[in-house]
Amino acid sequence: MLILIIGSAPDAIEAQSLEQALFQRIVTINNAWKIRNDWDFCIFPDDFPDNRRPTGNKTQKLIRSEQYVPIQNKYGGFVYSGGTMAFTAGYWALGHFKPKAIAYIGCDMIYDGEDTHFYGKGTADPLRKDPTLKNLKAKSARLEAIAASQNCAIFNLSKKAKSNLVFRRSSLEKIAEEGHPRSVNTNLLERVLQKEKQLDYFIEDGKYWKHLDRLDQEKIDYLDEIWNRVIERD
Repeated sequence: MLILIIGSAPDAIEAQSLEQALFQRIVTINNAWKIRNDWDFCIFPDDFPDNRRPTGNKTQKLIRSEQYVPIQNKYGGFVYSGGTMAFTAGYWALGHFKPKAIAYIGCDMIYDGEDTHFYGKGTADPLRKDPTLKNLKAKSARLEAIAASQNCAIFNLSKKAKSNLVFRRSSLEKIAEEGHPRSVNTNLLERVLQKEKQLDYFIEDGKYWKHLDRLDQEKIDYLDEIWNRVIERD
C-alpha cells in the first residue's frame, strides 16, 4: 500500500497531476483538500477554522484529534514526534494503514518565498516558538526510523532544492524500485527510545503546550541529535 500525503507548500499544487490509481489512499493536511477532489482523508488540528474544513462525501473522511492522538501516542506522543500536522499525518497514516510506503508532497516546511503556501501567504505552523519543532530534520528522521521498523519506506516527491524533511527524494516511477526502507542504526534507535522513556515527556491528551514547564530544551536537543544519526543515509 502506498499512501500520498499532501501538505500546503506552494509546490503542493503539483499533486494535481499525480495519477490517483498509483495510490491506495490520499491524505490531505488542513487546506490541502482544495488541491484535488479525489482525496480520501483530510486531517487537521482542533483549532482549524470550521469555515476552512471540507464537507467531504460518503467516501471521504475528516480526521480529528480523537482519531489521531491515540495513534500518535502509540509512537511516543507529540513532544518526541513534533507538534505539527506534517508529522502527525505521517504517524496517523503509519498506524492506521500500516502501509509499505508513504510519499509526501508539499511538506518541505521551507518558508523563504513571498508565497509560503499554495494559496498565498499563510501562517507557518512549524515556525512558531515550540520546543518540539526546533529541529524539524530530526523529527522527520524519527518518523522515518520508526516507519522503517514497521517495514515502511518514506519518500519526498518535492523537487525543491531545500527541505526540512530528510526522506529520500524520489519520483513515483522510482518508488517501486526503491520501495524498501533505508537501514537504521539499531543501537542508536534503542538508545534514543530508551532515553525518551526515561524523560517521560508523554502527555496523553496531546496538549503538550499546557505543560511546557516540564520540558527541558537541552534534553530534547540531545534526543534530536541522536535521531539525526539513526537513519543510515546514502
